[in-house]
Amino acid sequence: MRSARQLICITATLSALSLGLAACGGDDKKSDSGSDEKSSSTGTKSEPQTWPLTGLQVDGGSAALDHPVLVLKMDNTEASSPQQGLSEADMVVEELVEGGITRLAAFFYSEIPGDVGPVRSVRASDIGIVTPVDGALVTSGGAGVTINRISEAGIKIFNEGSPGFYRESTRVAPYNLFTDMGKVAKAAEDGKDARPDDYLPWGSEKDLPQGKPAGTITADFGGSHSTNWTFQNGTYVNQNTFAADGDEFPADSVLVLRVEVGDAGYLDPAGNPVPETIFKGEGKAQLFHAGQVVEGTWSKKDLGSALELSTADGDLKIPAGRVWIELVPVDAKGGSVTFGK
Repeated sequence: MRSARQLICITATLSALSLGLAACGGDDKKSDSGSDEKSSSTGTKSEPQTWPLTGLQVDGGSAALDHPVLVLKMDNTEASSPQQGLSEADMVVEELVEGGITRLAAFFYSEIPGDVGPVRSVRASDIGIVTPVDGALVTSGGAGVTINRISEAGIKIFNEGSPGFYRESTRVAPYNLFTDMGKVAKAAEDGKDARPDDYLPWGSEKDLPQGKPAGTITADFGGSHSTNWTFQNGTYVNQNTFAADGDEFPADSVLVLRVEVGDAGYLDPAGNPVPETIFKGEGKAQLFHAGQVVEGTWSKKDLGSALELSTADGDLKIPAGRVWIELVPVDAKGGSVTFGK
């Protein structure tokens, strides 16, 4: 027989346990709700894991890496042929440089290739291209005035002399500078895993309004270069690429932005004025996807702001995938964009 005192203790203990469980149950419910709200505000659990430069789902692991977005400046003339490494870029931006030719800014983050190049110099235009994702520039160097402006913008530069850079003996200078991007990425590690902001407003095909048929594109930069595209087998194929066979950039979409072009304030070694793309403000936009074009406008409050896209009916979202961005001068500067069925 248990004593009365023992029965009292057991009863008290059971009562305390009952109250404790009830309290825990209440806390669990509150905690679940609170953690959901917290996750939503911080973007840790309630948001899907996607890559910032493509909008594609992360296949295991995390989109937060311990190196910044690496933006490599690549030559885009016949002398660069064959270009190496474009097939592994997340995104490419094509910009006007002196002499009416263009140069590429190839973005690497979700995949880091080995050898990439030819690596060429930076322009002031790159500030507006790189800063929205706090990217680091991989380059051969640049004019003193440009390097100063890029440094003042807080952009880190990796150039010849940094880990990974070398001269390819079978090519002639200045088209023989290459780099091992794996070594550059290692040198860029800061020990802090962080996911950059989305470069573009990502969505899906169902978000797109009805467009016009556009199986071919010609982006004319108003000088001696036009980039031609044809929609084939679900992607846009660059008809006059300098990439090595099998190493072409697989463009799911081509985004054309009409931009103002100013004067960078100095001449190149050949005496040509150096242009500067003004990648802020607003202008016309054309999104080419799945053989159609949707027309709208783009806006960017300042050089470091995210790109916003819209149509007359509202926001314009880009289907997740690999995007080639053409920064084509406005008509007053001689640029033009044409497309056909």
